[in-house]
Amino acid sequence: MRLPEPRGPLSDALCRDLGTRTALSAAAIERADRLAAGGPYALTDEDLQISLAVLYELHYRGFDGISEDWEWDPALLRLRAGLERRHLAALRTLTGPLEVTDESIDRQLIALIAADDGPSLSSFMAKQGTLEQWREYLTLRSVYHLKEADPHTFAIPRLSGRAKAAMVEIQADEYGGGSAARMHSELFAGLMASLGLDAAYGALWNEAPAAAFASVNTMSLFGLHRRWRGAALGHLAAVEMTSSEPSRRYSAGLRRLGFDERVTVFYDEHVEADAVHEQIASVDMCGSLVAEQPDLAPDVLFGAACSLAMDGVAAAHLLGAWEIGRSALRRHDALAA
Repeated sequence: MRLPEPRGPLSDALCRDLGTRTALSAAAIERADRLAAGGPYALTDEDLQISLAVLYELHYRGFDGISEDWEWDPALLRLRAGLERRHLAALRTLTGPLEVTDESIDRQLIALIAADDGPSLSSFMAKQGTLEQWREYLTLRSVYHLKEADPHTFAIPRLSGRAKAAMVEIQADEYGGGSAARMHSELFAGLMASLGLDAAYGALWNEAPAAAFASVNTMSLFGLHRRWRGAALGHLAAVEMTSSEPSRRYSAGLRRLGFDERVTVFYDEHVEADAVHEQIASVDMCGSLVAEQPDLAPDVLFGAACSLAMDGVAAAHLLGAWEIGRSALRRHDALAA
């Protein structure tokens, strides 16, 4: 995977440093400090989000021609920490205050999900999404789905007991139960190829908007920090508890356009798997974690709220662009009717 195109002063300096230097430049540090201090809304700030994505990708598959020594470079980690603080502050503002009650954590998660009033992108795609809109949606989602399960998996070594076993049970299914061809990332790649998209890992990063990276950056932040292990589990629980019915609608939308089960298999798989995972995630995983460490209950709810809210940010970005006849990707040509 190649380094993405810069989207502002920081990502420009950062990509230059990673490719040509062995230490961060003063320009990159100064630009990071300025961006961390404030500016446009963080979760849709193209420069901030692509910079965070580049920094996190060093912990995943890295970039062609970029030294692996950068992964744990102390100066790079300090730079990233400033961007993370701004990202977290934006998430706090987005989710608002969250009340922790005396109910079991699974019941609190159910109530949190029931109260979510974000736009239903899956309903739109089921009933009226065009082929071009599907391609744009898949481009946005490819930032996550081509590495599906990896951000959450970082949290596994930070757990113990039943919570750990439950998370492993969920993640094992995400990775195809031992079958490479059944890995959800591979199924998604097949879906992309069927709709004429480049399914290579990271190939469409330059097309995807900040909202796509903000969602995955949230997962990466939670997974890579032991401090946020509760949020990582809450985020995963919300994903598993809310994806079965939307996946059914996405599958229906593709069938409406004439595609068969060879194309819809990615969503069909989630209809079945996530219906099973719901109880495992909310009761066995999050319930066990909070039973052992009650002080993590607010973090679990925060992670779940972030999952719901970031889905809303992405949906609002896509639907807002399409409503005025524009592309939701990083180009500005009008969509075909």
